[in-house]
Amino acid sequence: MASNGGGVLARRSLITGLAGLGGLSLAGCSDGPPSYGDVLRMGDAFTYGAFRRLMPRRGLVREYDHSEITSILAIGTTNPANSAEPLFQPQGGAAFDRLRAGGFADWKLSVEGKVARPRTFSLADLKALPQRSQITKHTCEEGWSAIAQWTGTPLKAVLEAAGVLPSARYLTFFTYDATADGIDMLDALHPQTILAYGMNGGDLPVAHGAPVRLRVETQLGYKSLKYIHRIVATDRFYDPGKLGPIQNGWAWYAGI
Repeated sequence: MASNGGGVLARRSLITGLAGLGGLSLAGCSDGPPSYGDVLRMGDAFTYGAFRRLMPRRGLVREYDHSEITSILAIGTTNPANSAEPLFQPQGGAAFDRLRAGGFADWKLSVEGKVARPRTFSLADLKALPQRSQITKHTCEEGWSAIAQWTGTPLKAVLEAAGVLPSARYLTFFTYDATADGIDMLDALHPQTILAYGMNGGDLPVAHGAPVRLRVETQLGYKSLKYIHRIVATDRFYDPGKLGPIQNGWAWYAGI
């Protein structure tokens, strides 16, 4: 009986401890993704806090062999310049069309906010930084998954080149379609989080996010934004409103 009672107490302690995780982002911080008082969003916050408190912070996702590469769907926006697509944004679409016509030679990635050296990176600048290739599984929230090889620059290297400040806790990514989303610094600095410019041994195709897309291998596929052109580091959580996931019914954190 004593042993069973101890087990009950231990489970109660665990449940009590987990109940306090929902509003946490990183240890000692209370400013995280908002719940808006919605039960589903509160569940999202709980999941985020539980992952951050209980899961290994630098655990690597599985990487596969070349022989295991599969075909991979291109869903969502497949060309930001196509006005028929649901997330078409006129200004971004026009800018993307010009860049694509020039082979993305004039494409720039702006890194701003809580960084010591705000700057822009060309595609050549990114390719001059350390490179990483990884064969990983893209897990879709719609139930399908596929394996592909992604080649690019570790996001950590870009942030270091821009002098990311110790106070930075979140990054928000802006794209050429009507999309914006963010991750925390834990995922930003993860060794498998990269800015990919290559796929399966070639240049990144337009349908998969050319010229550069984010790859967040520790989260579901929709967090790996395509067509990025701007990154903003902040010391507080930023909700991009209708451009972002929360106000469109998606979880801000989609850890796997």
